[in-house]
Amino acid sequence: MSSLICGRSVPPPPHHHSDAGVEIRPVSVQYRQMTLPPDTSLCPDEHVALALRLADAARTVTRGYFRKPVTVFDKADASPVTVADREAEAVMRRLIEETAPDHGIYGEEYGAVRTDAEWVWVLDPVDGTKAFITGKPSFGTLIALLHRGTPVLGIIDQPILDERWLGVAGRPTTLNGQPIRVRACSDIKLAALYATAPEMFTGPDANSWEALRSRVKLPRYGADCYAYGLLAAGFVDLVVEASLQPYDYLPLVAVIEGAGGIFTDWQGKKLGLKSDGRVVAAGDSVSHAQALAVLTGNGANG
Repeated sequence: MSSLICGRSVPPPPHHHSDAGVEIRPVSVQYRQMTLPPDTSLCPDEHVALALRLADAARTVTRGYFRKPVTVFDKADASPVTVADREAEAVMRRLIEETAPDHGIYGEEYGAVRTDAEWVWVLDPVDGTKAFITGKPSFGTLIALLHRGTPVLGIIDQPILDERWLGVAGRPTTLNGQPIRVRACSDIKLAALYATAPEMFTGPDANSWEALRSRVKLPRYGADCYAYGLLAAGFVDLVVEASLQPYDYLPLVAVIEGAGGIFTDWQGKKLGLKSDGRVVAAGDSVSHAQALAVLTGNGANG
């Protein structure tokens, strides 16, 4: 007998994968032409078009290196980086400088320029480098555009599975051009919960995480940014993480919110460049509030 969990019936995925791994399709820089809904957002169409060009350029690079022998370097913080990370960010930064030279850039690999500009791009060329170097297609390219510090656009691009989430403030989030929506989950006891890895929680945060993990129906690890895409598409109820940088979480804001979800820090505050890197994404406002209560020590026992 199957157990009860928050969810709904969904059709099978449109693509079939062999036992040997994921089908990798031919690379094309002109990835797809998307018909955008009427502009009711704070993000002009030309900026959305540029964001899609950035994602196309980055996916050409990352596809070319995936499951190929690549040298892995250690950063100062001991986190790994590859030529794919560096080349993908470099090509995106070059496009921004050519197309919108007055815009700022905040990137993982090459730092920040003009972050006091009205428009600032936030780039994570390979979110989930550990997954990338071990051949697991849960990594993604993350792109955000901030307007006066507020995220108004976000992209999660998974080039191997050919999936792209696009969130634009004031518009519904789409997955490969089709609108998506989070699912209801009014009790965390029925929730599917993701975090990238337990070691991202340290000190008191580790105790808070364990308190939440022990209360949900289905705790899972190891999806990186892909977990947030699954939440936006209605397959996951909560994603809770810590030790993140702005380029890890800001590109996810518009994606989650445009699908009807909630994405805040552990205190329930909106996320920005100066947030502390502890985040809670939820598809339901009730489960979001319950998760916050547990994480901050105000949740009921049991």
